[in-house]
Amino acid sequence: MAASLLWLFSVGALLFSSDAQDDYGKLRETYRKGVDLAVEKLDAHAGVQHHFLFFRSVAKSDSEPGFDVTYVYHHFYLKATVCQKGTVDSTSCPFRNDRPLIDCAVCYKTFRGDIEPRPKPYVHCVHKPALTQEMKTTRVAHCNALGYSSGSPTLLLSTGTE
Repeated sequence: MAASLLWLFSVGALLFSSDAQDDYGKLRETYRKGVDLAVEKLDAHAGVQHHFLFFRSVAKSDSEPGFDVTYVYHHFYLKATVCQKGTVDSTSCPFRNDRPLIDCAVCYKTFRGDIEPRPKPYVHCVHKPALTQEMKTTRVAHCNALGYSSGSPTLLLSTGTE
């Protein structure tokens, strides 16, 4: 009886983990690059012990002013897995349900599908319970400013006085 329950739990955890990877796989490439950037930044923190995977998108948008340039905004959740940080093959890493979600917002400029170093991509991730309204406002303001740093949108907003 206990063995069958353990087997059912294992199969369920594997299916739940593969669903998350399916959701990640359904994202357009430009959004996946942002998720990968956030996971890379998260893994760089010494205090992070677990491997994190994309859980789900909250909001996403992009604008294409032309010339193969795209400005991308993606708000999403990452969730801890049972695997240790640095795990390469995460197909067998079921989610942990005893850790809070990581709330991430990223915005960046791409040129021909690659993230540009200028303006510097913005990545902000925090445990979901610690996210404040002020942090949300700062995220939006920073990402809105990122799109205007190139100057192209301001041309569309200018009005003549003649």
